[in-house]
Amino acid sequence: MLLLEDGRAFRGRLFGSGARGFGEVVFNTALTGYQEIITDPSYAGQIVTMTATQIGNYGINPEDDECEKPWLAGFVCRELSSMVSNCRSEQSLDAFLRHHGVPAIDGVDTRALTLHLRTHGAMRGVIAPDTDAKALLAEVKASPTMEGQDLVKVVSNRPAWDMNEGYASAFAETGVLKPGQPRMKCAAIDYGAKRNILRCLVQVGFQVRVFNATVTAQEVLAWGPDAVFLSNGPGDPAALGYAIETVKGLMDAGLPIFGICLGHQLLTWAMGGRTYKLKFGHHAANHPVKELATGMVEITSQNHGFATDPKSLPPEVEITHLNINDNTVSGIRHRHKPVFSVQYHPEASPGPHDSLHLFRRFHDMAAGALARR
Repeated sequence: MLLLEDGRAFRGRLFGSGARGFGEVVFNTALTGYQEIITDPSYAGQIVTMTATQIGNYGINPEDDECEKPWLAGFVCRELSSMVSNCRSEQSLDAFLRHHGVPAIDGVDTRALTLHLRTHGAMRGVIAPDTDAKALLAEVKASPTMEGQDLVKVVSNRPAWDMNEGYASAFAETGVLKPGQPRMKCAAIDYGAKRNILRCLVQVGFQVRVFNATVTAQEVLAWGPDAVFLSNGPGDPAALGYAIETVKGLMDAGLPIFGICLGHQLLTWAMGGRTYKLKFGHHAANHPVKELATGMVEITSQNHGFATDPKSLPPEVEITHLNINDNTVSGIRHRHKPVFSVQYHPEASPGPHDSLHLFRRFHDMAAGALARR
């Protein structure tokens, strides 16, 4: 069963790992892309419910992984497909989750579960064999809440490395380099970065070095970057004091900076603002976002449980984008420094490609800053 901290239980059939999984239960409304969702490090510490009715029908293949392993605490769906039909598939979803020790459950009334979470908010839960619910509920209530958790150090655990893989076809339109043109150096700080974000940075024309989340501003600057990228990641940004200090140091150095998702939230704190916990978060591939300067609306991929408090932003920070569904802040920029960020995923995976142009905007901003030095 899936047992929530308010005592609501949803029974179904276990698959994947036989281990118990404790985490914050959220829902994702994307119709496709379950593999990219499962392997997104931003889901660390969470149990993900898919609202699409059937999951697993096109299997799993290594090319679509967004990191080396899934970090999520559990997975919930209405129906696990009994067959896999895809020429690219190398294994079933059940086998993939079992291999990586991720518990999952199907046969759940995911419509009822989603409505319950929308009404009462995301809450802690567990996927476990149907045993003594009373004892299990006590363990759920004793498990950590998402607020105050530093999950970044869990998922960002590699020394600095160079990313050289870009897209040769699907994202070729974002490329800006002419033959023989040198690449600018972009330091990407990995708070739980999705692989496709790093691919897009390479494709748009950067030489990318990926740094661990605990890197200091001095260590980043010692590499001599022309720009800095702040990645997505899990957990509560308010708990990441070390990361906020690094971002402040990089801003003081005058480098062009682009942040996505958790990177956006860290910039919010570094520029003097604050974040707050959303009731049930934004986890989808279909959220409309409006750019205030142009009125242009883009359909975006989103995955976050915290948001920027607009009332906390100082005068030098401008709100650039709003989520049309609930008017939460979806983008900010510094009025006097080459710094901007968005609270969504322009790299998609899964989701639409409406916002890919932001990578080119970042490259153009970095090129302009380099020319003025």
